[in-house]
Amino acid sequence: MGKLSVNFDGLELKNPIMTASGTYGYANEFDEFIDVSKIGAIVTKAISLYPRAGNKHIRITETEAGMINSIGLENVGIEKFIEVKIPELKQNNINYIMNVAGSTIDEYVQVAKKCENEKIKAIELNVSCPNVKSGCLEFGTDENSLYELVSAVRAVYSGFLIIKLTPNVTSIEKLGIAAEKAGANAVSAINTLKGTSIKLELINGKYKKTIVQGGYSGKGIKPVAINAVSRLYKVINIPIIGIGGIETLDDVLEFFAAGAEAVQIGTSNFTHPDTAERLVEELDEYINKSGFKSLDELKKELRA
Repeated sequence: MGKLSVNFDGLELKNPIMTASGTYGYANEFDEFIDVSKIGAIVTKAISLYPRAGNKHIRITETEAGMINSIGLENVGIEKFIEVKIPELKQNNINYIMNVAGSTIDEYVQVAKKCENEKIKAIELNVSCPNVKSGCLEFGTDENSLYELVSAVRAVYSGFLIIKLTPNVTSIEKLGIAAEKAGANAVSAINTLKGTSIKLELINGKYKKTIVQGGYSGKGIKPVAINAVSRLYKVINIPIIGIGGIETLDDVLEFFAAGAEAVQIGTSNFTHPDTAERLVEELDEYINKSGFKSLDELKKELRA
């Protein structure tokens, strides 16, 4: 393992830079923009038990400091993912974490069983998407429901289990504690905030309103994300993966200082698809120039 390596209990990454679910694709969609082999891992689009068509209305709209998405977890379903996407991932030697979504505990469990059978080494449970009518956020906003879900998945899946937490709660600490007690190996924080965009056009004296409601992401949520990571760091003993508005090396260092062991790049992938690879290179250069012997030594100093 190299100077940038991250060694979680049961999951090794060559570096701490990943791409976030829903912003990268399934397998090799970014090949023409970056050398995917250089980043720690990709996190796939959310995969559900059955294929999902997603939402029919406007799915993405830009805001002043990010974007609002309402994709509705469109995906090919676990069977096609196993049949088509996993061979692509293996062929291209892409290190991946599979994001899992469901409407019921049984759906999560059935997908987790298939992941166990396929020896998928790491999954991230999406319990925090605000863009679907049932499931996900229902589990992610109540610590008892989350504990029940994670326990059920842990009973059938022996790999590395990450729980993606929502900021749309009063106490993210309670959710992190519940996830850890139920057997999670790590948490990722945060998923999108609930947001609404209203675009107005005055036509012949009357307003035409275009309203998009969904998950708000991008640079504007970084302070909320760092706050969540720092709060979780004080109460749980499992690794935290930071997500939210990360575009620059300074952003990455701030998340490390707050307690994150790794980070995921999300919205920036849409505007600068080379962000993840660039940050790996910049982090490596920074550590070498600053005289740190390892990533762990850098993190220790940032948290001193």
